[in-house]
Amino acid sequence: MNRKLRRGMVGGGPGAFIGEIHRKAARMDGGVELVAGAFDINPRKSKQMGREQCVDPKRAYADYRTMIDKELKLDPDERIDFVSVTVPNNWHFPIARDFLEAGFHVMCEKPMTMTVKEAVDLEKIVKKTKRVFGLMHNYVGYPMVKLARDMVRQGDLGRILKVIVQYPQGWLIHPIEREGSQQAGWRTDPRQSGAAGCMGDIGTHAENLAEYITGLKISEICADLTTFVKGRRLDDDGNCLLRFNKGAKGILHASQVSVGQENNLAIWVHGDKKSLEWHQEYPNDLHVAQINGPVAIWRRGNPYVADKSPAAGRGTRTPFGHPEAFLEAFANNYCNFTDTLRARIDRKKPDPLALDFPGVSDGVRGMKFIAAVVKSAGMGARWVKM
Repeated sequence: MNRKLRRGMVGGGPGAFIGEIHRKAARMDGGVELVAGAFDINPRKSKQMGREQCVDPKRAYADYRTMIDKELKLDPDERIDFVSVTVPNNWHFPIARDFLEAGFHVMCEKPMTMTVKEAVDLEKIVKKTKRVFGLMHNYVGYPMVKLARDMVRQGDLGRILKVIVQYPQGWLIHPIEREGSQQAGWRTDPRQSGAAGCMGDIGTHAENLAEYITGLKISEICADLTTFVKGRRLDDDGNCLLRFNKGAKGILHASQVSVGQENNLAIWVHGDKKSLEWHQEYPNDLHVAQINGPVAIWRRGNPYVADKSPAAGRGTRTPFGHPEAFLEAFANNYCNFTDTLRARIDRKKPDPLALDFPGVSDGVRGMKFIAAVVKSAGMGARWVKM
């Protein structure tokens, strides 16, 4: 392919946080251009964002259905190749479904849908349409997360015994959803966010990270959810005991009322030979501990990392000592997604490393996690199968 991929966008209007991150990440490697969008539920704001992004005014649409209709009427050499869906959760399923059925490829924000049924239905649609579908669990895009995954795959840790994963934040300690915060408003609204608040928003990241690194699947959950802020309609704190397949045990906790915590996603994986530890706020280091020996610190960007994990090497853009982080992790998922899409368009087999991005099956796992957590908590913290 000797051209840039043409990208559309639904969401990401004025004041949007995650939409702007998607815009920066998708264009980081130079192979994607934003050419169309339905950026906001308010048509005037959609036009405004189109102007800011230098999109042809005719392709800054009032709504996503009009966008699909108008794009399909364009010559195939002009219409979008794929769309990024960056709207509140309640719109993920219908928008992704409609674009897939119209023949477009999709990159979608998480959690993928509002219910398990929607997730399973979307999985069927992806298989039927044979479109490329990506789910933006950005944290698995970090090079040192890929290194951790490959260390587990290669048997360095031995048998996995215990997994501890956390995601504490403190930004919702006050009811800012009632003070005009756009980001807090939809995340604490069950009509837009779904059955869970904190556990749906960031707990799913912890679940996805644990399964990605270990290659194990959570089989049972015992969960306790709390809403600490008076009047809030969804959980703002959650604690889970986990049982994985193959006998591993785990602990997962997430919170948005932990004062002083900013974005402290971290994971510890303990095997019977070695253990590893990774912190999202210090993403360029991976700590590996052994029995009766010193702790080794693997540093991103060094040749020995790429030698151990080609996936980590592929996801590294700058030399050692030059930190890479949040935006680059998003960009790594976009890079793998778009390289897979280019291969599909060229009718070639994609590089196996390019297939390393979250997809629809991860979205189904995320929705089953949310459903199990909510069910367990509603039963007084009883064990529930996932």
